[in-house]
Amino acid sequence: MNVQASDQAPASINQNQTTNPSVDFPISEIVDLSDLVNLFDFEKKAEAKMTRLAYEYVASGAADELTLRWNRLAFDAIKLNPTVLADMTQPDTRVSLFGDELAYPILIAPTAYHRIMHPDGELATVRGAGIASATYVVSSFTTTPLETIAENATKPLWFQLYVRDDREFTKDLVQKAEALGCRALCVTVDTPVGGVRNREQRINFGLPSGIQAPYMLAPGPQKKPLTWTDITWLTSLVNIPVLVKGILNAEDAERAIQAGVSGIVVSNHGGRNLDTVPATIDVLPSIARRVAKRVPVLLDGGIRRGTDVLKAMALGASAVLVGKPVCYGLACGGADGVAKVMAILREELELAMILTGRATIDQIDRSVLWS
Repeated sequence: MNVQASDQAPASINQNQTTNPSVDFPISEIVDLSDLVNLFDFEKKAEAKMTRLAYEYVASGAADELTLRWNRLAFDAIKLNPTVLADMTQPDTRVSLFGDELAYPILIAPTAYHRIMHPDGELATVRGAGIASATYVVSSFTTTPLETIAENATKPLWFQLYVRDDREFTKDLVQKAEALGCRALCVTVDTPVGGVRNREQRINFGLPSGIQAPYMLAPGPQKKPLTWTDITWLTSLVNIPVLVKGILNAEDAERAIQAGVSGIVVSNHGGRNLDTVPATIDVLPSIARRVAKRVPVLLDGGIRRGTDVLKAMALGASAVLVGKPVCYGLACGGADGVAKVMAILREELELAMILTGRATIDQIDRSVLWS
């Protein structure tokens, strides 16, 4: 990311080290979220509550933001094919992923710098995840120490990693995440450099004084590029599943499997890196066919409705991740806002399953899509 951080991370991390212990986490104010009935409502309210710096950071995409828009429009273009008179009263949304049973196939995607969105930052996010029974993928650009997040987690955590030039720092960080109980490592592979982010340039984005990202090394282009050899190396460092996030074509999906990954996240970085790449839902079918269920395939980008989750599952996803809406929920209401965003999506998925006649996640396939 092209970010000017106010503080830089140390060169390496001790397994028992608590970074940035002086951060004070205030108790969230009680807010009324009753008028927010869908995820678009959250974005509208968040825009009014957030600083311009925070909103522009979350809402923006790369360059002309075509991919950002396509992520949403592509879901809108897919039509559903309902089956009526199905014999069910309550759909079963449970899925199994890497040995864990998830109450529903929607995870909280890794997003950076939560303390610019809400004073409680990632502490509120992890508490909201617990309320909503959701798995939270913590960004390596967290503004809250991993120890604090782990101490407050009541549901599984994953950890997202940006690999920088300092491989010893990387090794220490991923082993720290595993030691703190993270159940999977999600390696972002689509960001050797930051994208053209004009909206961030216009506001001269940088972390406000007093907010740190303790595990972020100095910004700038990498001198030592990330390669498939590094992915194999990362899988050897930990005993938890390693996923690669940022796959957009079937050939890379195959290379990832050959490199030893346990899962693939189809992602275009929320339209924030390379503009004019296709929407993730458009490339999902070809990747799912190539992977052929050898490893789970997850998807992020553009999820705003329960019907979007249904469509992704029908096209081969094992689960989806949501990022921007969680940030808006955080800004609107801290932990309760995060929890309500996830609860809305879960309820909408259940309703979509009932209305299309699908009693379980396993029953969701291409027949649910109109052709």
